[in-house]
Amino acid sequence: MISATEADWDREKIIPGRYEPGKKMLSAIRLYQRLEKQGLTSRAMKPFAVLSHRFWSAVCGADIPINTRIGGGLLIPHPNGIVIHPRATIGPNCLIFQQVTVGEGPKQGFPVIEGHVDIGAGAKILGGIHIGNHARIGANAVVIDDIPSHATAVGIPAQVKKVDKTADQK
Repeated sequence: MISATEADWDREKIIPGRYEPGKKMLSAIRLYQRLEKQGLTSRAMKPFAVLSHRFWSAVCGADIPINTRIGGGLLIPHPNGIVIHPRATIGPNCLIFQQVTVGEGPKQGFPVIEGHVDIGAGAKILGGIHIGNHARIGANAVVIDDIPSHATAVGIPAQVKKVDKTADQK
C-alpha cells in the first residue's frame, strides 16, 4: 500500500521526452518553495520560478497557487481545470484528476486532505473539512463534511458508502 505519511518523490519525476505539463507545473512550485526557504541568496532565481509556474499553469488550465502546501508525490495526470485554494493542505502521495476544486465552502476554514487520497474528476472539496488517509472521493462528489480514513465518498452532497475496516490490519 502506498504510504500516507512518507512522500514517494518518484511519482513527480519528469520523464524526458514525455509531455507531462502537470509534473512541470509541480516542479515550478517545488522550485519556488525551495527558493523561499533559502531566503536572500535565492532572490535572482525566484522570478524564473514564478514565470515557469505561470507558464505551466496557463498550459494546464489549472489554478494551483505557488505557495500552496502540497505534500510530495502528488499526481495530477490531467491537470485541466484543477483549482486549489492557497490555504488548503494536501498530504503526500495524493491523486487529483481534472476539474477538481478544493476551496472555501459552508464550513469556515479550508480543506485538509491527508495522505494517499484519490480524488475523482470533477469533485468539489469545500470548507473547513478533513479528509482522512487513504480516502477515495468519487467523480463529481461534493464534499462538505469530514470523510474518515479508508472511506469511499460519493454523491451530492457526498456520503460515505464504504469504509475498509481491514485496512489498518494490512
